[in-house]
Amino acid sequence: MVSRTQTQYREVISACKELFLRKTRDYGTAWRVLRLPSITDQIFIKAQRIRSIQEKGTQKVGDPVHDEFVGIINYCVIALIQLAMGDSAKTELSADEVMPLYEGAIAETMALLEDKNHDYGEAWRDMRVSSITDIILMKLMRVKQIENNDGKTLVSEGVKANYQDMINYAVFALILMGEQKK
Repeated sequence: MVSRTQTQYREVISACKELFLRKTRDYGTAWRVLRLPSITDQIFIKAQRIRSIQEKGTQKVGDPVHDEFVGIINYCVIALIQLAMGDSAKTELSADEVMPLYEGAIAETMALLEDKNHDYGEAWRDMRVSSITDIILMKLMRVKQIENNDGKTLVSEGVKANYQDMINYAVFALILMGEQKK
């Protein structure tokens, strides 16, 4: 039986994937040249903009906060694809090559969400979107520290798990924002 969260998650990801596919058709896979720290910084810029708008209560650039959360999801997927492809020299991928990679990263991330939702009882539904933003920023700080340590950790999860958590938190934020509009 498909839960409400699974349905909402799939709806959010479907919109993110459609945008990703359209941008892939427009730009190709230029993002393949990005190293992980550059992707992390791009995600940081988006999360920091969200926080700034939340704190100020206004914005001067018309791009909605919603779109920044979508960007966080898609850049995290890019990071997961980069991790999976390793040091492959192949920079140009067709949309047909990219979509299974996108879908695989999301399938693994959604499985993580389902496991955590089981254990935490969907506590995220009672969170504020501003708290979700802060958690994403905290995860980014963790990733930056791991990257500064050449990917080495003593007891902590690595960058992959943090990118997956950021996807899930960004999806949560979009679900909650969509419910607030109703």
